[in-house]
Amino acid sequence: MGVGELDLDGLDGGVLSLTPAPGGPPIAHGEVYVLVRLRGRPVGTVIGRVRAGEDAAEVLAAAARKQLAGHVPEDRAVADEIPVAGEQTAGPGGRSPAPDPARLPRATVVVATRERAGQLARALDSLLVQDHPDYEIVVVDNNPVTAQTRELVESGYAARGVRYVREPVPGLAAAHNRGVAVADGTILAFTDDDVVADGQWLSSLAAPFAADPRLGCVTGLILPARLRTPAQILLESHGGFTKGFAPRRFDPARPPADEPLFPFTAGRFGSGANMAFRADALRAVGGFDPATGTGTPARGGDDLYAFARIVVAGHRLGYTPEALVWHHHRETWQDLENQAYGYGAGLTAYLTALLVRRPALLPALLRRLPRGAAHALTISAHREAGEQSVPGEHGAQDYPWPRGLSRLERRGMLYGPLGYLRARYRVRGLRRPWEPTR
Repeated sequence: MGVGELDLDGLDGGVLSLTPAPGGPPIAHGEVYVLVRLRGRPVGTVIGRVRAGEDAAEVLAAAARKQLAGHVPEDRAVADEIPVAGEQTAGPGGRSPAPDPARLPRATVVVATRERAGQLARALDSLLVQDHPDYEIVVVDNNPVTAQTRELVESGYAARGVRYVREPVPGLAAAHNRGVAVADGTILAFTDDDVVADGQWLSSLAAPFAADPRLGCVTGLILPARLRTPAQILLESHGGFTKGFAPRRFDPARPPADEPLFPFTAGRFGSGANMAFRADALRAVGGFDPATGTGTPARGGDDLYAFARIVVAGHRLGYTPEALVWHHHRETWQDLENQAYGYGAGLTAYLTALLVRRPALLPALLRRLPRGAAHALTISAHREAGEQSVPGEHGAQDYPWPRGLSRLERRGMLYGPLGYLRARYRVRGLRRPWEPTR
């Protein structure tokens, strides 16, 4: 299946451009999955089938007009209508005004990696051409067994300002904490080594912090860079990492009516491949729990823990679809099985971490436990595939999910608390890297 970007001059307007996803092959005939933009602004994803000899741009534009009709407002608004001090309003045609470079806070981009120099180089190439006027990039080499990452950075990227840091403690959260310790940005942005960032990603991620002093975290849009294998297609049809195309504000002072489990469904806030924090707020809550994340027995949950801790501390959390990264999904069925198990384990591991670190949250969690259990069963339930192999609208609960993956995800949920406790035992006594030595 092809993957591309279609830019329209309004939903009923002409085609401005049709391009493949970054680094992808040209759009040809067959089934094509496209991000639809209106004069640059992401508004949705659609699928079209292009037959040999047809004009791909016109076929996909027609599909976009049909599938997105009635779902794309002319003016962008915050979906939950929470008033935000100084929030920018939409400009003509619904596109937000370009962020004022003079108002953008200095940012540090942290990329944690381990033995994937080829993918890392692709990610760094995209990060070095961001339009943000004041930022640095820090690569954290997590528990390396070879020198390939250090050699890549020192030979090809250090001269362009990329910093290399080594973190010997295994685990994504420990690596992120090392990045927090050395960063000098007011805003700390995190992404993975298997993404390609849109050129306006960092500016779009940082701009909400300048507009709203109560924001502690902002997440962004994650789309698939390739859909070449059945595993990649199935992961995206399961919802992928995408949280939709409506900007959101999650405010602990005004819990959203459509989130009865708030703030314990942190997975609705965003994903770790595309997130940023106000540095002071993240350090104040202790950063990431080093007993969570990929590379630990907990298997995941590091990003969810940080989201929840920020909200519990009283900060707002925002989601903006204009901060876009393209993610290279894993390609094999074994990868997908590992992800399904990791999703389940990370969910319950992060909840365990939250209660261990903040026992006062237990009564609130217990009140939500029945609905939370029902929610967990719903998101991990087996579903047959529908007509579309990849949905144009994300966030629905009718995507396909095979029975075997459903069982793995639920087994992961049962394992998560034990995995967290095992990981916590391994890192006992470990202090945050920015904390003074006693």
